Amino acid sequence: MKALYVHTHARWFARDAASVLGKLKTSADRGLTAAQADERLLEFGPNELPAVKADHALVRFLRHFHDVLIYILFVCAFVTLVLGHYVDTVVILIVAVVNAAIGYFQENKAEKALNDIRSLLSPRASVIRDGTRVDVDATGLTLGDIVYLSPGDKIPADLRLFRVENLRVEESALTGEAVPSEKQIRPIAPETVLGDRSNMAYCGTTVSAGTGYGVVVDIGTDTEIGRINQLIAEVGATTTPLIRQMAAFGKTVSVVIIGVAALVYLFGHFFRDYGPSELLLSTIGLAIAAIPEGLPAILSIILAIGVQNMAKRNAIVRNLPSVETLGSVSVICSDKTGTLTQNEMTVKNLVVHDAGFTVTGSGYAPTGEIRQGDDPAPLGEGSLLRLLLTCFKHCNDASLSQEAKNTWTVQGDPTEGALLTVYEKADLDAELPSRIAALPFDSEYKYMATLADGDQDGILYIKGAPDRLLSMAGQEMTSNGPAPLERERWEKAVSGLAAEGKRVLGAAIKFVSSGKTAIAHEDLQEGVIFLGLAGIVDPPREEVVDAVAVCRAAGIRVKMITGDHADTAKAIGKELGIGNAEKALTGNELDDMTDEQFFAAACKYDIFARTSPEHKLKLVKALQAHGAICAMTGDGVNDAPALRMADVGVAMGIKGTEVTKDAAEIVLADDNFSTIAAAVEEGRRVYDNLKKTILFILPTNGAESFLIIASILFGTMIPLTPVQILWVNMVTSVTVSLALAFEPAEPGVMARPPRDAAEPLLSRYFLWRILFVSLLIGGLTLALSIQLLDAGYSEDKVRTVTLLTIVLCQAFHLFNNRSIRQPAHALDFLGNKAVFAVCGLMLLLQLAVIYLPFMNDVFDTVPLGPKDWLVPILLGAVVFLVVEGEKYAMRRLDARKAVPD
Repeated sequence: MKALYVHTHARWFARDAASVLGKLKTSADRGLTAAQADERLLEFGPNELPAVKADHALVRFLRHFHDVLIYILFVCAFVTLVLGHYVDTVVILIVAVVNAAIGYFQENKAEKALNDIRSLLSPRASVIRDGTRVDVDATGLTLGDIVYLSPGDKIPADLRLFRVENLRVEESALTGEAVPSEKQIRPIAPETVLGDRSNMAYCGTTVSAGTGYGVVVDIGTDTEIGRINQLIAEVGATTTPLIRQMAAFGKTVSVVIIGVAALVYLFGHFFRDYGPSELLLSTIGLAIAAIPEGLPAILSIILAIGVQNMAKRNAIVRNLPSVETLGSVSVICSDKTGTLTQNEMTVKNLVVHDAGFTVTGSGYAPTGEIRQGDDPAPLGEGSLLRLLLTCFKHCNDASLSQEAKNTWTVQGDPTEGALLTVYEKADLDAELPSRIAALPFDSEYKYMATLADGDQDGILYIKGAPDRLLSMAGQEMTSNGPAPLERERWEKAVSGLAAEGKRVLGAAIKFVSSGKTAIAHEDLQEGVIFLGLAGIVDPPREEVVDAVAVCRAAGIRVKMITGDHADTAKAIGKELGIGNAEKALTGNELDDMTDEQFFAAACKYDIFARTSPEHKLKLVKALQAHGAICAMTGDGVNDAPALRMADVGVAMGIKGTEVTKDAAEIVLADDNFSTIAAAVEEGRRVYDNLKKTILFILPTNGAESFLIIASILFGTMIPLTPVQILWVNMVTSVTVSLALAFEPAEPGVMARPPRDAAEPLLSRYFLWRILFVSLLIGGLTLALSIQLLDAGYSEDKVRTVTLLTIVLCQAFHLFNNRSIRQPAHALDFLGNKAVFAVCGLMLLLQLAVIYLPFMNDVFDTVPLGPKDWLVPILLGAVVFLVVEGEKYAMRRLDARKAVPD
């Protein structure tokens, strides 16, 4: 029996309704029997999607310890424990736990997307069973159930429609179509794409008008929503370029640390007179010195500051590394409806017998005006434009309301809402004639009509498809009254508007006797007078044009991937200035391509129309395979898999579905595409500041490592203890480097191409600079410590002065790193007040370590006299001047390379 119903690829839309009912062994009038329903429910399971199994909180916390450098810290902690240095052990473990805690609490990416998709299933459904219509739980639907649909219903499963009465379904979240889909029952071609399957009603979409009956052909995971759910589940967690770079950096550093520590231990054991315990403790100190323990914490903090800055610019970041990833994005793939456009239908053109008009303003807000060229449109009594607008207003079942100061909404069909808005823009003071009767829109007849009570005669107002009204009309209205219809001229006008991606509606009128009280289709067989046209579009967001231009200047390519029609997509793309908007590929054309052709097309074309969720996902994968760092924006359920796959998923916060928001890393609170451009700028600033931070922190680790290695090689006292090293690495370094997180963006940050995601975290220049400053600080500090030992200072005092020297050199070096290449004096010296704040905080912390008794006990320090501060301050100034000299030399070298031979 099961083979009879397994039909995921059955293409029910290509079959006659009667054959579908026969295949599923059900009756259009009586539906399934209760026994049949129970049997099938038992066999095929409930109409629901599988729940997501989330990891336990403890597992997610422990995952943050999975890092090679953390493993090395644990080994160090274990050895210090065995050696009886319990303070060192505790401090090392605290460092590891703090790093893990920061990562855990900053982890915002929740696995809610699949659960939210489950909520799209309708909770109740009206079905026919045993010949009686009953309400059942949607999870109890099964194959062959007959479902009744009425306005406002959320469709509970995938249905093949077999009886409709003016049925229209809002499918924008699934297909990207801004206009409700008009449904019919005839079979259609097997290759028809999702958005054109007019005889199907899909789970999770909503009935906007009319009624209908459909037979359940897919439930649960077999529905279109279920397939999207599966696509999301199959998309593994993606890593950002920064995470990949940090992982590679960690592995490299760990190998170097282990290798160097082993060589130093062997050298100390065979060639120097160190005891095993002392040498092992020194080697651990070397490992701790080389590990940039503070780096993960400071990276998380800098990213968190970037998150806050983005929030101020209406970009809500749900995953910390995504802040930086936006800065490296090279391609932005965007849905059209609701992202690049407003998802609010707007009348932009009106045409009557002797004139064409443009309409300003966009969306449902009735702000704007109707213009004829540069002048206000004539709207006087008896004008053709006034008659056209009156027809659109009278022949209309929608309503327009203001929910907030700048928020207008439409109840009913969005296209009718657009007609109401343009009528309000005209600001006509006359009252509409009262409606006596109406003929609802019918997909078979393609028009709607209303009967009004005129001053003398009755009036029939008609609104519908232009081709249908032109075939009904024998005349057109002119300023001198009815005249013979010039059909060819009107068809040319319709084609012109359609070529601009606009949906075109026609209007007509018929005068009838004043005593008429009802209307029928037969009343419209003759006497119809054509009035004019309205060109309607889901308009681009006004700010998107500038945002696309900014992205283009920044070397970022914007691509439109939409479920809408190709002509509409090309028109919008051309208006927005998107790349090669003259050409577009459709979903059917993509399906016919080989993998190689698909790969090439993904890079060559910028407009993709009539696409399915699978197409969007595959396009993102193809771009990533080409080396692109890809951002995907969208607001519908159909965008969720591609958002999850992209390096950065960006969802609309106001009109986006919950599924889309939870699949994304970034949510735009204002649904504004231009916010993405601002977020890219912030991402680039964050990455620049991360590089400055690394260039600041690593020389400190290098200097500490140099001190210990040199001390062992020379057979002298180890100048820093493991606890002192951790103090420098975790407290003073982190504290001081925080200032770099607040550095403003470098000049021209949005005029340079995206960085190569494959480039290593440390360039050759960075390696040189880190080595140079490490040797500079380490060499000066080592010379001072040897001099102090020779002068008879105690070991504790030498270590205290050494600790102070490194910290003060850090403070001076901070000013070098405010810009990687530019001189410190060329910057706005007081522009980043955080620099001075953190230096003050660092000084207070260092005073505490030196002068508070309990800190002396923990860190093996002793109080210093005022004279003991002079040489460390002088050495810090030397470091600052020497590094500024190195930067000057590098600028000269850059200038020489820029001059051609």
